[in-house]
Amino acid sequence: MEKLTKLMIRHGLHPKDAETGITSQWLMQTFATLIQRRQHLDGISETDWIEALQQTAERMVFHHRDIPGKETLVDPRKDDLPLIQIDPYVRGIVRWLNMMHIYTVNSCDGEGRRPARIDFLNDLSATQASIIRACTPKSVHVKLEKRRATFFYKKGQIADLLTIAERLNNVWRNPESLKVYRLEKLKQRLMPLLRIQGESGREHVIRQWLHRYLRSRADWLKTDEYGNLLAAIHCGEGPVIALSAHMDTVKSFHPYRTVIENGTTLKSSSGILGADDRAGIAVILEIIDFIRHSRFQGTLKIAFTVQEEIGCLGSRHIDPAFLQDIDAAIVVDRRGTRDIVTSYAGIVPFCPDEYGRIFETAGALAGMPDWKITAGGLSDAKTFAEFGIPSVNLSVGYEHEHTELETLDCKATLETVLLLETVFENNMIAKKLVATCKG
Repeated sequence: MEKLTKLMIRHGLHPKDAETGITSQWLMQTFATLIQRRQHLDGISETDWIEALQQTAERMVFHHRDIPGKETLVDPRKDDLPLIQIDPYVRGIVRWLNMMHIYTVNSCDGEGRRPARIDFLNDLSATQASIIRACTPKSVHVKLEKRRATFFYKKGQIADLLTIAERLNNVWRNPESLKVYRLEKLKQRLMPLLRIQGESGREHVIRQWLHRYLRSRADWLKTDEYGNLLAAIHCGEGPVIALSAHMDTVKSFHPYRTVIENGTTLKSSSGILGADDRAGIAVILEIIDFIRHSRFQGTLKIAFTVQEEIGCLGSRHIDPAFLQDIDAAIVVDRRGTRDIVTSYAGIVPFCPDEYGRIFETAGALAGMPDWKITAGGLSDAKTFAEFGIPSVNLSVGYEHEHTELETLDCKATLETVLLLETVFENNMIAKKLVATCKG
């Protein structure tokens, strides 16, 4: 009966006789219909299961006028969802979202002709948006707005929506599984970045790719005269914080290389991997998708710089107007795990200790108390500090950069994302504290 249990979950139904009321009656009549057809429950196809559910639902709704109407007539905080009335390919998504207190008010599966959509009772929080995004498989694109999720699936592949329901159920039963799905999505984000050439001085292809990505997400976007890609996202009144990673790699990628996965670790079959600093770029793209749904109050500025590997030339020549109002900077370009670099070799400080300790505190809040302040090497953080901007450089999980032994621990990359989400969600970089650091 394992297959039947899976089918029930994918369609928003509790296995093991956990349903009550009209949903229980509907389920029992569906089982009876299948038994009459001599269809074995442990070997039923998903197509036959959907057909039986829908036929039984139509028959029950026709004969029982007192069956609850569409979702719009029900407050999911107080009353049971009218699962029998919800479109079959989003029924499971709706059910498990509501079980996680992500309350819905309306939905449509698009009937294979249009995108599916789900409307919400309240604005999605950053955590809720992360759950939906992580549980959406690669074959489906999800667009998240304040109170709507739109799912774009390929023609003939509406059944891919059922995978979302299955994953949401897993997260509801075991919240730790969310990290597994988030790690999978992060790898999916990294792989295209690791295919785009961009050695120092030849960053135009990666810059064009990032420009296309940012075009619909940033409030302001430009390429400065030196080639740095700059952007801003406004999220209310508060400090202006820069997030930065460099676009260039120390060498070009080997033309015939493949990226090899071993658990959470990536490496190149030949030549450099390029995680320095494509991993940093991936972290920033994750934060860009996160920030609109977060409680962050302020402006997030993005700086994707050029020619970092040959002396931080891009950051040294960055448009001065872009830097003018920045209160603090976060560079994501440090090897290893859980380092908060606040100085160059312990000699040239990037920021006062108070600024670095923000990230130690955030690590503890996120369940990673071993994020620690340390000294480091040359990076764009040193350049931003020279412009008078308190700066840190955060570990992003790569090792043995600039060599054929380079690796990337994607789990560590995700931990950097989680650290930054904690910083922004809790507005930990307060304008008053930043003013003290700059003073």
